[in-house]
Amino acid sequence: MKCLLLLLLTGAGSAVFSQQFTKITSGPLVNTPGDSRSVNWIDVNNDGFLDCMITNGPHAGQNNALYINDGNGNFSAVLNDTIVKDGNPSDGATWADTDNDGDVDCFVVNYYDFNNLYYTNNGDGTFTKIGVGSLVNDGGYSETASWGDYDKDGLLDLYVANSSGNLRNFLYHNDGSNSFTKINVGASVTNTHSSRSVNWTDIDNDDDLDLFVTNEANENEDIYRNDGNGSFTLLTSGPLLNNAGMTMSGSWADIDNDGDLDVFLANDQSPNALFLNDGNFSFTKITGDTVVKGSAHSFSSAWSDIDNDGDLDLFVTNAFTGTVKRVNNLYLNDGSGSFSRVSDAPTNDSCWAYGCSFADYDNDGFEDLAVATVRFAGIDPADLLYHNNGNSNHWFTLNLIGTISNRSAIGTKVRVKAMINGNPVWQMREISAQSSYCSQNDPRAHFGLGNASSIDSISVEWPSGLVQQFSGVNVDQFMTLVEGAVLSGLNEIARPLEFLIFPSPAKDHLTISYKKFPQGLESVYEVIDTNGRILKSGNVKDEIALSGLQHGVYFLRLRSGNLMGVRKFVKE
Repeated sequence: MKCLLLLLLTGAGSAVFSQQFTKITSGPLVNTPGDSRSVNWIDVNNDGFLDCMITNGPHAGQNNALYINDGNGNFSAVLNDTIVKDGNPSDGATWADTDNDGDVDCFVVNYYDFNNLYYTNNGDGTFTKIGVGSLVNDGGYSETASWGDYDKDGLLDLYVANSSGNLRNFLYHNDGSNSFTKINVGASVTNTHSSRSVNWTDIDNDDDLDLFVTNEANENEDIYRNDGNGSFTLLTSGPLLNNAGMTMSGSWADIDNDGDLDVFLANDQSPNALFLNDGNFSFTKITGDTVVKGSAHSFSSAWSDIDNDGDLDLFVTNAFTGTVKRVNNLYLNDGSGSFSRVSDAPTNDSCWAYGCSFADYDNDGFEDLAVATVRFAGIDPADLLYHNNGNSNHWFTLNLIGTISNRSAIGTKVRVKAMINGNPVWQMREISAQSSYCSQNDPRAHFGLGNASSIDSISVEWPSGLVQQFSGVNVDQFMTLVEGAVLSGLNEIARPLEFLIFPSPAKDHLTISYKKFPQGLESVYEVIDTNGRILKSGNVKDEIALSGLQHGVYFLRLRSGNLMGVRKFVKE
Protein backbone atom coordinates (compact mmCIF):
# COMPACT_ATOMS: atom_id res chain seq x y z
CA MET A 1 0.00 0.00 0.00
CA LYS A 2 1.23 3.48 -0.84
CA CYS A 3 -0.11 6.71 0.57
CA LEU A 4 0.14 9.77 -1.67
CA LEU A 5 1.54 12.81 0.05
CA LEU A 6 1.58 16.31 -1.37
CA LEU A 7 4.25 18.89 -0.73
CA LEU A 8 2.59 22.30 -1.08
CA LEU A 9 4.15 25.66 -0.38
CA THR A 10 2.13 28.86 -0.52
CA GLY A 11 2.99 32.34 0.61
CA ALA A 12 1.91 35.93 0.18
CA GLY A 13 3.33 37.28 -3.04
CA SER A 14 4.95 33.96 -3.98
CA ALA A 15 4.10 31.33 -6.55
CA VAL A 16 2.49 28.07 -5.50
CA PHE A 17 4.94 25.21 -5.35
CA SER A 18 3.72 21.67 -5.77
CA GLN A 19 5.89 18.61 -5.51
CA GLN A 20 4.49 15.16 -4.90
CA PHE A 21 6.09 12.42 -2.82
CA THR A 22 4.74 8.99 -2.10
CA LYS A 23 5.36 7.52 1.31
CA ILE A 24 6.36 3.89 0.82
CA THR A 25 4.59 1.64 3.33
CA SER A 26 5.36 -1.86 2.02
CA GLY A 27 8.57 -3.86 1.93
CA PRO A 28 11.27 -4.72 4.47
CA LEU A 29 13.03 -1.35 4.32
CA VAL A 30 10.04 0.38 5.92
CA ASN A 31 8.72 -2.53 7.97
CA THR A 32 11.82 -3.67 9.86
CA PRO A 33 11.96 -2.18 13.37
CA GLY A 34 15.33 -0.90 14.53
CA ASP A 35 17.06 1.68 16.68
CA SER A 36 18.49 3.19 13.50
CA ARG A 37 21.30 5.63 12.92
CA SER A 38 22.84 5.86 9.46
CA VAL A 39 21.40 5.83 5.92
CA ASN A 40 23.79 5.02 3.06
CA TRP A 41 22.84 4.75 -0.63
CA ILE A 42 25.28 2.65 -2.67
CA ASP A 43 25.29 0.11 -5.49
CA VAL A 44 26.75 -2.97 -3.78
CA ASN A 45 26.30 -5.38 -6.72
CA ASN A 46 27.00 -3.07 -9.69
CA ASP A 47 23.61 -3.57 -11.32
CA GLY A 48 23.01 0.16 -11.85
CA PHE A 49 20.42 0.48 -9.05
CA LEU A 50 21.23 1.94 -5.64
CA ASP A 51 20.92 -0.28 -2.59
CA CYS A 52 20.42 1.00 0.97
CA MET A 53 22.26 0.29 4.22
CA ILE A 54 20.79 1.33 7.58
CA THR A 55 22.85 0.94 10.75
CA ASN A 56 21.37 0.25 14.18
CA GLY A 57 22.95 1.26 17.47
CA PRO A 58 21.32 0.57 20.85
CA HIS A 59 23.68 0.03 23.80
CA ALA A 60 22.94 -3.70 23.83
CA GLY A 61 23.81 -3.95 20.13
CA GLN A 62 21.69 -4.74 17.09
CA ASN A 63 22.36 -6.08 13.61
CA ASN A 64 22.67 -3.59 10.79
CA ALA A 65 20.47 -3.85 7.70
CA LEU A 66 21.27 -3.99 3.99
CA TYR A 67 18.49 -3.80 1.42
CA ILE A 68 19.08 -4.80 -2.20
CA ASN A 69 17.28 -2.80 -4.87
CA ASP A 70 15.34 -5.18 -7.11
CA GLY A 71 15.26 -2.63 -9.94
CA ASN A 72 11.47 -2.38 -9.92
CA GLY A 73 11.07 0.01 -6.99
CA ASN A 74 11.20 -2.73 -4.35
CA PHE A 75 13.91 -3.87 -1.93
CA SER A 76 14.92 -7.24 -0.50
CA ALA A 77 16.64 -7.59 2.86
CA VAL A 78 20.03 -9.32 3.01
CA LEU A 79 19.67 -11.96 5.73
CA ASN A 80 22.74 -14.20 5.85
CA ASP A 81 25.79 -12.09 4.99
CA THR A 82 28.37 -11.14 7.63
CA ILE A 83 27.64 -7.45 7.06
CA VAL A 84 24.20 -7.82 8.69
CA LYS A 85 25.30 -10.06 11.59
CA ASP A 86 27.52 -7.79 13.68
CA GLY A 87 25.20 -7.27 16.68
CA ASN A 88 27.16 -4.14 17.70
CA PRO A 89 26.01 -0.64 18.77
CA SER A 90 26.68 0.98 15.39
CA ASP A 91 26.39 4.65 14.47
CA GLY A 92 27.67 5.92 11.13
CA ALA A 93 28.91 4.10 8.04
CA THR A 94 30.82 5.14 4.95
CA TRP A 95 31.11 3.31 1.60
CA ALA A 96 33.62 3.53 -1.25
CA ASP A 97 35.84 1.36 -3.41
CA THR A 98 38.70 1.37 -0.92
CA ASP A 99 40.87 -1.15 -2.79
CA ASN A 100 40.08 0.09 -6.32
CA ASP A 101 38.87 -3.33 -7.48
CA GLY A 102 35.58 -2.20 -9.00
CA ASP A 103 33.13 -2.67 -6.10
CA VAL A 104 32.22 -0.68 -3.00
CA ASP A 105 33.48 -1.60 0.47
CA CYS A 106 32.10 -0.54 3.85
CA PHE A 107 33.38 0.86 7.13
CA VAL A 108 30.99 0.95 10.12
CA VAL A 109 31.71 2.80 13.36
CA ASN A 110 30.60 1.58 16.79
CA TYR A 111 30.03 3.35 20.08
CA TYR A 112 30.58 2.28 23.73
CA ASP A 113 34.27 1.43 23.15
CA PHE A 114 33.49 -1.33 20.65
CA ASN A 115 35.94 -1.90 17.81
CA ASN A 116 34.87 -0.53 14.44
CA LEU A 117 34.06 -2.75 11.45
CA TYR A 118 35.53 -3.01 7.95
CA TYR A 119 33.94 -5.10 5.21
CA THR A 120 35.43 -5.72 1.76
CA ASN A 121 33.14 -6.52 -1.15
CA ASN A 122 33.74 -9.92 -2.76
CA GLY A 123 32.61 -8.58 -6.13
CA ASP A 124 29.14 -10.09 -6.05
CA GLY A 125 27.53 -8.00 -3.30
CA THR A 126 28.67 -10.35 -0.50
CA PHE A 127 31.27 -9.27 2.02
CA THR A 128 34.31 -10.38 3.98
CA LYS A 129 34.86 -8.95 7.45
CA ILE A 130 38.45 -7.78 8.03
CA GLY A 131 39.70 -8.58 11.53
CA VAL A 132 43.32 -7.44 11.52
CA GLY A 133 44.93 -4.00 11.68
CA SER A 134 44.45 -0.88 13.78
CA LEU A 135 41.51 0.12 11.56
CA VAL A 136 39.34 -2.50 13.30
CA ASN A 137 41.11 -2.82 16.65
CA ASP A 138 41.30 0.70 18.06
CA GLY A 139 38.01 0.71 19.95
CA GLY A 140 36.48 4.10 20.64
CA TYR A 141 33.23 5.95 20.98
CA SER A 142 32.87 6.55 17.27
CA GLU A 143 30.07 8.58 15.72
CA THR A 144 30.81 8.82 12.00
CA ALA A 145 33.58 8.27 9.47
CA SER A 146 34.35 9.24 5.91
CA TRP A 147 36.64 8.12 3.10
CA GLY A 148 38.74 10.75 1.29
CA ASP A 149 42.05 10.77 -0.61
CA TYR A 150 43.84 13.59 1.19
CA ASP A 151 47.24 13.03 -0.50
CA LYS A 152 45.80 12.30 -3.96
CA ASP A 153 47.68 9.04 -4.41
CA GLY A 154 44.58 7.30 -5.78
CA LEU A 155 43.89 5.45 -2.52
CA LEU A 156 41.12 6.46 -0.12
CA ASP A 157 42.13 7.34 3.43
CA LEU A 158 39.77 7.29 6.41
CA TYR A 159 38.87 9.71 9.20
CA VAL A 160 36.80 8.65 12.23
CA ALA A 161 35.08 11.05 14.66
CA ASN A 162 34.83 10.14 18.38
CA SER A 163 32.67 11.91 20.96
CA SER A 164 33.68 10.20 24.20
CA GLY A 165 36.47 8.10 25.73
CA ASN A 166 39.83 9.82 25.20
CA LEU A 167 38.07 11.96 22.55
CA ARG A 168 40.85 11.71 19.99
CA ASN A 169 39.74 11.16 16.41
CA PHE A 170 41.38 8.61 14.10
CA LEU A 171 43.11 9.17 10.77
CA TYR A 172 44.25 6.18 8.71
CA HIS A 173 46.39 6.41 5.59
CA ASN A 174 45.58 3.85 2.91
CA ASP A 175 48.78 2.04 1.91
CA GLY A 176 47.08 -0.23 -0.63
CA SER A 177 46.06 -3.90 -0.54
CA ASN A 178 43.70 -3.15 2.39
CA SER A 179 46.63 -2.09 4.57
CA PHE A 180 46.36 1.12 6.61
CA THR A 181 48.75 3.18 8.73
CA LYS A 182 47.32 5.06 11.70
CA ILE A 183 48.45 8.68 11.80
CA ASN A 184 49.34 9.78 15.35
CA VAL A 185 50.82 13.22 14.72
CA GLY A 186 48.97 16.47 14.13
CA ALA A 187 46.04 18.43 15.57
CA SER A 188 43.46 16.41 13.61
CA VAL A 189 44.27 13.33 15.73
CA THR A 190 45.43 14.93 19.00
CA ASN A 191 42.65 17.44 19.69
CA THR A 192 40.27 16.24 22.39
CA HIS A 193 36.91 17.56 21.24
CA SER A 194 33.56 15.77 21.36
CA SER A 195 33.35 15.19 17.62
CA ARG A 196 30.16 14.10 15.89
CA SER A 197 30.52 14.48 12.16
CA VAL A 198 33.27 14.62 9.54
CA ASN A 199 33.42 15.84 5.94
CA TRP A 200 36.28 15.61 3.47
CA THR A 201 35.62 18.61 1.22
CA ASP A 202 37.58 21.14 -0.83
CA ILE A 203 36.59 24.26 1.10
CA ASP A 204 38.99 26.68 -0.61
CA ASN A 205 38.76 25.29 -4.18
CA ASP A 206 42.48 24.52 -4.35
CA ASP A 207 41.91 20.94 -5.58
CA ASP A 208 42.68 19.03 -2.40
CA LEU A 209 40.37 17.80 0.33
CA ASP A 210 40.23 19.71 3.59
CA LEU A 211 38.82 18.20 6.76
CA PHE A 212 35.76 19.62 8.54
CA VAL A 213 34.74 18.24 11.94
CA THR A 214 31.68 19.26 13.95
CA ASN A 215 31.80 19.20 17.76
CA GLU A 216 29.15 19.08 20.46
CA ALA A 217 29.43 20.15 24.15
CA ASN A 218 29.44 23.84 23.11
CA GLU A 219 32.77 23.50 21.35
CA ASN A 220 33.73 25.27 18.15
CA GLU A 221 33.97 23.33 14.90
CA ASP A 222 37.34 22.42 13.39
CA ILE A 223 38.74 23.02 9.92
CA TYR A 224 41.99 21.26 9.14
CA ARG A 225 43.35 22.89 5.99
CA ASN A 226 45.06 20.47 3.64
CA ASP A 227 48.53 21.88 2.99
CA GLY A 228 49.08 19.60 0.01
CA ASN A 229 52.05 17.74 1.47
CA GLY A 230 50.20 15.19 3.59
CA SER A 231 49.87 17.57 6.54
CA PHE A 232 47.09 19.81 7.87
CA THR A 233 46.86 23.19 9.57
CA LEU A 234 44.16 23.83 12.18
CA LEU A 235 42.23 27.04 11.44
CA THR A 236 40.54 28.92 14.27
CA SER A 237 39.34 32.31 13.00
CA GLY A 238 36.08 33.41 11.40
CA PRO A 239 32.37 33.02 12.18
CA LEU A 240 32.16 29.38 11.07
CA LEU A 241 34.84 28.42 13.58
CA ASN A 242 33.44 30.52 16.42
CA ASN A 243 29.87 29.27 16.46
CA ALA A 244 30.09 26.98 19.49
CA GLY A 245 27.03 24.83 20.11
CA MET A 246 25.77 21.27 20.23
CA THR A 247 26.66 20.71 16.59
CA MET A 248 25.73 17.26 15.34
CA SER A 249 26.28 17.56 11.62
CA GLY A 250 27.79 19.48 8.73
CA SER A 251 26.41 19.34 5.17
CA TRP A 252 28.39 20.99 2.39
CA ALA A 253 26.90 22.05 -0.97
CA ASP A 254 26.90 24.96 -3.40
CA ILE A 255 23.50 26.34 -2.44
CA ASP A 256 23.81 29.66 -4.28
CA ASN A 257 25.43 28.33 -7.48
CA ASP A 258 28.49 30.55 -7.16
CA GLY A 259 31.01 27.74 -7.60
CA ASP A 260 32.09 27.09 -4.02
CA LEU A 261 30.77 24.95 -1.17
CA ASP A 262 28.62 26.38 1.60
CA VAL A 263 27.73 24.58 4.82
CA PHE A 264 24.66 23.90 6.96
CA LEU A 265 25.13 22.95 10.63
CA ALA A 266 22.51 20.86 12.41
CA ASN A 267 22.43 21.67 16.13
CA ASP A 268 20.78 20.09 19.14
CA GLN A 269 19.17 22.51 21.63
CA SER A 270 20.34 25.61 19.75
CA PRO A 271 19.47 27.21 16.40
CA ASN A 272 20.78 25.57 13.25
CA ALA A 273 23.28 27.57 11.22
CA LEU A 274 23.99 28.28 7.56
CA PHE A 275 27.26 29.77 6.29
CA LEU A 276 27.96 31.03 2.77
CA ASN A 277 31.47 30.49 1.45
CA ASP A 278 33.18 33.76 0.51
CA GLY A 279 36.44 32.09 -0.51
CA ASN A 280 39.79 31.57 1.23
CA PHE A 281 38.10 30.01 4.30
CA SER A 282 36.00 33.13 4.86
CA PHE A 283 32.26 32.71 5.54
CA THR A 284 29.16 34.82 6.03
CA LYS A 285 26.65 33.58 8.60
CA ILE A 286 23.00 33.73 7.50
CA THR A 287 20.89 35.02 10.40
CA GLY A 288 17.47 36.04 9.11
CA ASP A 289 16.36 33.09 7.00
CA THR A 290 13.70 30.54 8.00
CA VAL A 291 16.25 27.77 7.77
CA VAL A 292 18.12 29.03 10.85
CA LYS A 293 15.33 30.52 12.95
CA GLY A 294 14.27 29.08 16.30
CA SER A 295 15.82 26.56 18.64
CA ALA A 296 16.36 23.15 17.06
CA HIS A 297 16.87 19.55 18.08
CA SER A 298 18.48 18.58 14.80
CA PHE A 299 20.88 15.74 14.08
CA SER A 300 21.40 15.35 10.36
CA SER A 301 20.65 16.97 7.02
CA ALA A 302 20.78 16.34 3.29
CA TRP A 303 20.95 18.60 0.24
CA SER A 304 19.19 17.72 -3.02
CA ASP A 305 17.37 19.47 -5.84
CA ILE A 306 14.10 17.69 -5.12
CA ASP A 307 12.10 19.61 -7.75
CA ASN A 308 14.87 19.75 -10.40
CA ASP A 309 14.58 23.52 -10.73
CA GLY A 310 18.33 24.19 -10.63
CA ASP A 311 18.98 24.88 -6.94
CA LEU A 312 19.51 22.68 -3.89
CA ASP A 313 16.84 22.11 -1.25
CA LEU A 314 17.43 20.91 2.33
CA PHE A 315 16.02 18.18 4.57
CA VAL A 316 16.77 18.20 8.32
CA THR A 317 16.06 15.50 10.91
CA ASN A 318 15.11 16.10 14.54
CA ALA A 319 15.11 13.93 17.68
CA PHE A 320 15.44 13.62 21.47
CA THR A 321 13.03 16.13 23.01
CA GLY A 322 12.00 14.57 26.31
CA THR A 323 8.89 12.47 25.84
CA VAL A 324 7.69 14.32 22.73
CA LYS A 325 8.09 13.12 19.16
CA ARG A 326 9.36 15.58 16.57
CA VAL A 327 8.62 16.27 12.91
CA ASN A 328 11.42 16.78 10.42
CA ASN A 329 11.99 19.83 8.21
CA LEU A 330 12.10 20.29 4.45
CA TYR A 331 13.22 23.68 3.15
CA LEU A 332 12.83 24.78 -0.48
CA ASN A 333 15.46 26.99 -2.09
CA ASP A 334 13.97 29.91 -4.03
CA GLY A 335 17.05 30.17 -6.26
CA SER A 336 18.68 33.03 -4.43
CA GLY A 337 19.74 31.06 -1.37
CA SER A 338 16.63 31.90 0.65
CA PHE A 339 14.46 29.09 1.99
CA SER A 340 10.83 28.35 2.88
CA ARG A 341 9.69 25.48 5.07
CA VAL A 342 7.27 22.93 3.61
CA SER A 343 4.48 22.15 6.06
CA ASP A 344 3.34 18.85 4.57
CA ALA A 345 5.02 15.50 3.92
CA PRO A 346 7.69 14.34 4.39
CA THR A 347 7.66 16.72 7.37
CA ASN A 348 4.50 15.48 9.08
CA ASP A 349 5.64 12.03 10.24
CA SER A 350 6.25 12.36 13.98
CA CYS A 351 9.30 10.42 15.16
CA TRP A 352 12.85 10.74 16.40
CA ALA A 353 15.15 10.69 13.37
CA TYR A 354 18.91 10.52 12.87
CA GLY A 355 20.44 9.98 9.44
CA CYS A 356 18.78 10.99 6.15
CA SER A 357 19.91 10.65 2.55
CA PHE A 358 18.65 11.47 -0.93
CA ALA A 359 19.07 9.10 -3.88
CA ASP A 360 17.31 8.33 -7.13
CA TYR A 361 16.68 4.68 -6.29
CA ASP A 362 14.38 3.97 -9.28
CA ASN A 363 16.47 5.90 -11.84
CA ASP A 364 13.64 8.17 -12.95
CA GLY A 365 15.65 11.39 -12.67
CA PHE A 366 14.15 12.59 -9.38
CA GLU A 367 15.80 12.09 -5.99
CA ASP A 368 13.98 10.10 -3.31
CA LEU A 369 14.51 10.24 0.46
CA ALA A 370 15.22 7.72 3.24
CA VAL A 371 15.20 8.54 6.95
CA ALA A 372 16.59 6.48 9.85
CA THR A 373 14.35 6.56 12.93
CA VAL A 374 15.57 5.89 16.49
CA ARG A 375 14.00 4.22 19.51
CA PHE A 376 11.18 6.17 21.19
CA ALA A 377 9.60 5.23 24.54
CA GLY A 378 11.32 1.85 24.42
CA ILE A 379 9.88 0.94 21.01
CA ASP A 380 11.95 0.51 17.85
CA PRO A 381 10.10 2.05 14.88
CA ALA A 382 10.41 1.25 11.18
CA ASP A 383 12.45 3.56 8.99
CA LEU A 384 10.97 5.95 6.42
CA LEU A 385 11.16 6.01 2.62
CA TYR A 386 9.60 8.64 0.36
CA HIS A 387 9.41 8.30 -3.42
CA ASN A 388 9.69 11.50 -5.44
CA ASN A 389 6.98 11.45 -8.10
CA GLY A 390 8.70 14.10 -10.21
CA ASN A 391 7.43 16.88 -12.45
CA SER A 392 8.13 18.26 -15.91
CA ASN A 393 11.55 19.74 -15.09
CA HIS A 394 14.64 18.32 -16.77
CA TRP A 395 17.66 16.70 -15.14
CA PHE A 396 21.04 15.05 -15.70
CA THR A 397 22.89 12.43 -13.64
CA LEU A 398 26.55 11.51 -14.05
CA ASN A 399 28.25 8.39 -12.68
CA LEU A 400 32.03 8.70 -12.33
CA ILE A 401 34.72 6.00 -12.36
CA GLY A 402 38.27 6.96 -11.49
CA THR A 403 41.32 5.37 -13.10
CA ILE A 404 44.25 7.48 -11.89
CA SER A 405 42.11 9.01 -9.16
CA ASN A 406 40.42 6.71 -6.66
CA ARG A 407 37.89 4.52 -8.46
CA SER A 408 34.92 5.95 -6.49
CA ALA A 409 35.90 9.44 -7.71
CA ILE A 410 35.67 10.83 -4.16
CA GLY A 411 36.71 14.49 -4.26
CA THR A 412 35.85 15.00 -7.94
CA LYS A 413 33.97 18.22 -8.75
CA VAL A 414 31.43 18.30 -11.58
CA ARG A 415 30.27 21.64 -12.99
CA VAL A 416 27.29 21.88 -15.35
CA LYS A 417 26.06 24.95 -17.26
CA ALA A 418 22.59 25.23 -18.78
CA MET A 419 20.09 27.94 -19.72
CA ILE A 420 17.35 27.87 -17.04
CA ASN A 421 14.49 30.34 -17.41
CA GLY A 422 16.55 32.17 -20.01
CA ASN A 423 19.58 32.61 -17.72
CA PRO A 424 22.94 30.82 -17.89
CA VAL A 425 23.29 28.84 -14.64
CA TRP A 426 26.39 27.01 -13.46
CA GLN A 427 25.91 24.28 -10.85
CA MET A 428 28.57 22.31 -8.99
CA ARG A 429 28.59 18.97 -7.18
CA GLU A 430 31.43 17.38 -5.21
CA ILE A 431 31.50 13.57 -4.87
CA SER A 432 31.64 12.56 -1.22
CA ALA A 433 31.46 9.44 0.95
CA GLN A 434 29.66 11.26 3.77
CA SER A 435 27.05 13.96 3.17
CA SER A 436 26.27 14.68 6.84
CA TYR A 437 26.07 12.96 10.22
CA CYS A 438 25.16 9.30 9.69
CA SER A 439 24.32 9.95 6.04
CA GLN A 440 25.61 9.19 2.56
CA ASN A 441 23.75 10.57 -0.45
CA ASP A 442 23.54 9.08 -3.94
CA PRO A 443 27.20 8.77 -5.07
CA ARG A 444 26.31 10.03 -8.54
CA ALA A 445 26.27 13.73 -9.45
CA HIS A 446 22.63 14.75 -9.97
CA PHE A 447 21.58 18.09 -11.48
CA GLY A 448 18.13 19.62 -11.79
CA LEU A 449 17.88 21.64 -15.01
CA GLY A 450 14.44 23.26 -14.92
CA ASN A 451 13.28 24.13 -18.45
CA ALA A 452 16.74 23.81 -20.03
CA SER A 453 16.53 22.00 -23.37
CA SER A 454 20.19 20.95 -23.37
CA ILE A 455 23.39 21.19 -21.34
CA ASP A 456 25.78 23.82 -22.68
CA SER A 457 28.90 22.72 -20.81
CA ILE A 458 30.16 20.02 -18.44
CA SER A 459 33.49 20.30 -16.65
CA VAL A 460 34.80 17.39 -14.56
CA GLU A 461 37.75 18.12 -12.26
CA TRP A 462 39.37 14.88 -11.10
CA PRO A 463 41.61 14.60 -8.01
CA SER A 464 44.43 13.51 -10.34
CA GLY A 465 44.45 17.01 -11.82
CA LEU A 466 42.82 16.02 -15.11
CA VAL A 467 40.00 18.30 -16.25
CA GLN A 468 37.57 16.97 -18.86
CA GLN A 469 35.11 19.20 -20.68
CA PHE A 470 32.09 18.40 -22.82
CA SER A 471 29.41 20.46 -24.57
CA GLY A 472 26.02 20.00 -26.22
CA VAL A 473 24.86 17.14 -23.98
CA ASN A 474 21.21 16.09 -23.94
CA VAL A 475 19.12 16.44 -20.78
CA ASP A 476 17.09 13.71 -19.02
CA GLN A 477 19.69 10.95 -19.10
CA PHE A 478 22.10 8.97 -16.98
CA MET A 479 25.66 8.92 -18.26
CA THR A 480 28.96 7.44 -17.09
CA LEU A 481 32.40 8.99 -17.37
CA VAL A 482 35.52 6.88 -16.90
CA GLU A 483 38.43 9.16 -16.03
CA GLY A 484 40.20 10.07 -19.26
CA ALA A 485 37.52 8.56 -21.52
CA VAL A 486 34.45 10.04 -23.21
CA LEU A 487 30.90 10.29 -21.90
CA SER A 488 28.92 7.10 -22.39
CA GLY A 489 25.56 5.60 -21.54
CA LEU A 490 25.18 3.37 -18.52
CA ASN A 491 25.65 0.21 -20.59
CA GLU A 492 28.46 1.51 -22.79
CA ILE A 493 31.28 1.73 -20.25
CA ALA A 494 34.74 0.99 -21.61
CA ARG A 495 36.58 -1.94 -20.01
CA PRO A 496 39.96 -1.12 -18.44
CA LEU A 497 43.16 -1.53 -20.44
CA GLU A 498 45.89 -2.37 -17.93
CA PHE A 499 49.37 -1.02 -18.67
CA LEU A 500 52.38 0.63 -17.05
CA ILE A 501 54.59 3.45 -18.35
CA PHE A 502 58.19 4.37 -17.59
CA PRO A 503 60.26 6.31 -16.94
CA SER A 504 58.45 9.09 -15.07
CA PRO A 505 59.77 11.73 -15.06
CA ALA A 506 60.46 11.14 -18.75
CA LYS A 507 62.74 13.04 -21.12
CA ASP A 508 62.47 11.96 -24.72
CA HIS A 509 60.08 9.02 -24.75
CA LEU A 510 57.70 6.81 -22.79
CA THR A 511 57.85 3.03 -22.85
CA ILE A 512 54.59 1.09 -22.46
CA SER A 513 54.36 -2.26 -20.72
CA TYR A 514 51.02 -4.03 -21.13
CA LYS A 515 49.83 -6.38 -18.43
CA LYS A 516 47.88 -8.21 -21.14
CA PHE A 517 48.06 -6.89 -24.68
CA PRO A 518 44.76 -7.10 -26.61
CA GLN A 519 45.72 -9.43 -29.43
CA GLY A 520 44.53 -8.46 -32.87
CA LEU A 521 43.94 -4.85 -31.82
CA GLU A 522 46.14 -1.84 -32.26
CA SER A 523 46.40 0.75 -29.52
CA VAL A 524 45.67 4.39 -30.22
CA TYR A 525 47.43 6.84 -27.91
CA GLU A 526 46.63 10.41 -26.86
CA VAL A 527 48.77 12.69 -24.72
CA ILE A 528 46.49 15.01 -22.75
CA ASP A 529 47.31 18.06 -20.64
CA THR A 530 45.65 18.80 -17.30
CA ASN A 531 42.99 20.91 -19.02
CA GLY A 532 41.88 17.92 -21.09
CA ARG A 533 43.42 19.09 -24.38
CA ILE A 534 44.84 16.41 -26.69
CA LEU A 535 48.39 17.44 -27.64
CA LYS A 536 49.67 14.31 -29.43
CA SER A 537 47.97 11.23 -30.86
CA GLY A 538 48.58 8.28 -33.12
CA ASN A 539 48.98 4.50 -33.25
CA VAL A 540 51.36 2.83 -30.84
CA LYS A 541 52.43 -0.48 -29.38
CA ASP A 542 55.29 0.03 -26.93
CA GLU A 543 56.94 3.48 -27.22
CA ILE A 544 55.90 7.12 -27.65
CA ALA A 545 58.15 10.08 -28.53
CA LEU A 546 57.62 13.15 -26.35
CA SER A 547 59.11 15.74 -28.70
CA GLY A 548 57.36 19.09 -28.62
CA LEU A 549 56.05 18.74 -25.05
CA GLN A 550 56.99 21.34 -22.47
CA HIS A 551 57.97 20.44 -18.91
CA GLY A 552 54.92 19.54 -16.84
CA VAL A 553 52.27 16.98 -15.90
CA TYR A 554 50.45 15.01 -18.61
CA PHE A 555 48.16 12.01 -19.06
CA LEU A 556 48.63 9.15 -21.52
CA ARG A 557 45.39 7.60 -22.75
CA LEU A 558 45.43 4.31 -24.66
CA ARG A 559 42.50 2.73 -26.49
CA SER A 560 42.17 -0.70 -28.08
CA GLY A 561 38.64 -1.47 -29.23
CA ASN A 562 36.42 -1.03 -26.19
CA LEU A 563 39.43 -1.18 -23.85
CA MET A 564 40.69 2.11 -22.38
CA GLY A 565 43.31 3.10 -19.82
CA VAL A 566 44.93 6.30 -18.55
CA ARG A 567 48.24 6.92 -16.77
CA LYS A 568 49.78 10.09 -15.40
CA PHE A 569 53.39 11.09 -16.14
CA VAL A 570 55.78 14.01 -15.77
CA LYS A 571 57.84 15.41 -18.68
CA GLU A 572 61.22 16.74 -17.58
